[in-house]
Amino acid sequence: MGIPLMSLGSYDEQEHERRERKNSSMDLSEDDTRSSYQGSVEFESGNSTEELLDQFHEITDE
Repeated sequence: MGIPLMSLGSYDEQEHERRERKNSSMDLSEDDTRSSYQGSVEFESGNSTEELLDQFHEITDE
């Protein structure tokens, strides 16, 4: 029974500080480098704006 007990408030503060240190240190490896992408994206549905709005209203009215 010689185990000292830590108060709950003390534990919370120490645990919070431990997690903050863990979260603030990042280990970046060479695989974590960001990639730069260039280009454009186009999408054509073939439907007019009116057709798409009609379809939207049909879906939302259900």
